[in-house]
Amino acid sequence: MTGDLPTGHDVGDLVRLDRYPVHAPSSEGYAILVTDCRRRIDDIGCCTLQGFLTGNGLQAMREDSIRVAPSAYHSKQWTNVYFGLDDEDLPKRHPIRLFFDRTSAFVPADQFSETSTIRALYEWPGLMPFFQDCLGEPVLYKYADPLADVILNVLNPGEEFPWHFDTNEFSISIMTQKAEEGGLFEFCPNLRDPQDENYGGVGAVLEGDRGPVRTLDMAPGDLQIFKSRFSMHRVTRVSGARSRYMAIYAYAGEPDMVGRVERTRQLYGKVLPVHLEAEARRRADGLLD
Repeated sequence: MTGDLPTGHDVGDLVRLDRYPVHAPSSEGYAILVTDCRRRIDDIGCCTLQGFLTGNGLQAMREDSIRVAPSAYHSKQWTNVYFGLDDEDLPKRHPIRLFFDRTSAFVPADQFSETSTIRALYEWPGLMPFFQDCLGEPVLYKYADPLADVILNVLNPGEEFPWHFDTNEFSISIMTQKAEEGGLFEFCPNLRDPQDENYGGVGAVLEGDRGPVRTLDMAPGDLQIFKSRFSMHRVTRVSGARSRYMAIYAYAGEPDMVGRVERTRQLYGKVLPVHLEAEARRRADGLLD
């Protein structure tokens, strides 16, 4: 399954289909790839496909990133891992009450045109079924949030994204530009589950326990499949002269999923009526955001 994208590219112009035959779901190569990805995801909740983009694909997505980066919403805030508010009824060192400096920026989804390369690959019909197979999910939905289905994370020198969990269950990240130094992705596999927030384990990592922490140094053109709702994660401080750009595709295991009002306001500087309407609905897993 290939074909022209709205940008005029063929998928094969952007993706290393010889190495990653995501376009051929009935092929032996596809089956081997999915089996390997699922094994790694089942093990640590994360899988990296190195060199997923072609040279042309990386160049196009990097240019796309540079073009939209000036429209990123920059904010400097203190936030906890749940993007929520303080609760003075809890002990002082409870994870809900531990706040950290967040200095990153995001380009929201409404800043990407339909013909942007980053948006076009997300909309390609062959991509989501591949992720669904790798994740072993019976069904996968595009994230319904009009500000957050396709975003660009921008980390300029001196900025970092502290420990947090995601609202959506699954995130796909493609690095389009690497920082000169820092900007490493760190995560704690399966630190919580739908039945247990595991405040003890979360608090231990926030207090400095490195036991559960894994570090991933991605290269431009790499793609990561990540169970981002259950594994706490962060990006370390960027240094040097070059910004770090990461395109992020969001998916969910249930339909009509959007971000909470507080998180959305913190990340994008605005909320839409769809966020206000969804605020009263309780998540199926009952976890904090």
